[in-house]
Amino acid sequence: MNLEEPILVTGAAGFIGYHLCERLLAEGATVIGVDNMNPYYDVSLKEARLKRLLVHPAFSFHLQDIADTEAMMRLFKQAKPPTVVHLAAQAGVRHSITHPFTYVDANVRGFLNILEGCRHHPVKHLVFASSSSVYGANTRLPFSVHDNVDHPVSLYAATKKANELMAHTYAALYGIPTTGLRFFTVYGPWGRPDMALFIFTRAILEGKPIDLYNYGNMKRDFTFIDDIIEGMVRVMAKPPTPNPHWSGERPDPATSFAPYKIYNIGNSNPVELTTFIECLEKALGKVAQKNLLPLQAGDVPATYADVSDLMKEVGFRPATPIEEGVRHFVNWYRDFYGISR
Repeated sequence: MNLEEPILVTGAAGFIGYHLCERLLAEGATVIGVDNMNPYYDVSLKEARLKRLLVHPAFSFHLQDIADTEAMMRLFKQAKPPTVVHLAAQAGVRHSITHPFTYVDANVRGFLNILEGCRHHPVKHLVFASSSSVYGANTRLPFSVHDNVDHPVSLYAATKKANELMAHTYAALYGIPTTGLRFFTVYGPWGRPDMALFIFTRAILEGKPIDLYNYGNMKRDFTFIDDIIEGMVRVMAKPPTPNPHWSGERPDPATSFAPYKIYNIGNSNPVELTTFIECLEKALGKVAQKNLLPLQAGDVPATYADVSDLMKEVGFRPATPIEEGVRHFVNWYRDFYGISR
């Protein structure tokens, strides 16, 4: 990856996108950010992230929707980015059950626009966000990229699986080097307000009960944002090549005869939700009131990433203990919202 060449990052005002842009800019890259600043969650948080990025002279921003074909084609024609990191999407498992059309517009049509941009203005590497949600009804742990993932349990997961299939098609047809990253429960400073850590922190500080689904018997492979970004930067610098051992008789879902690769990117150390809450209570100095509820539609009881491929191929090794990561988030939350310790 040549830092002297522009890097296009979609979803630049989002949680992961913001942190990636900060890291790339700190390393001297020129970054072109795209975001539609939609109101799925508090836009003021997105604006605060964006404000921090805009102080960098090497950062430029385009307020536009990835589902707007004409706007995206103009941007690709103008910028001709050699590297594209596609993080923009409509997020949220439960939200996809009540707002399905939004997910097709953003996650399917929007991704098609990215692929078409990369096709007509050839790139050296397209990196895109998939999700651990694609594992759906799979129960064999840890989740492996070499396992079949054809049984999603939410439309969000189905759109992410569709992204992987679409990406493979374009890698096969047009030789676009493409890497998909299946993220596992990313958390940390500047995180999303619809995620558990944000929701729990706010409720505990306000003295309100927190909802624990599946009666609290959940495990998640919580992954600190700094570890995620380190892995992403390493992946960006390593465009995939065809797997010479790939066989159509025994097809490996993670690799291909095309320049295409799928990785899990997670902590590879699932934590029980009760332990996660204990870490949060310690960081806040307050005990949570717990409201135990059944498993929600679209949720899975446990996630656990097998990251052996990422470790072997780019040297990725998550390094942040859950206690430390939660403490970093709580400190940021108090500072950002002006809450005294």
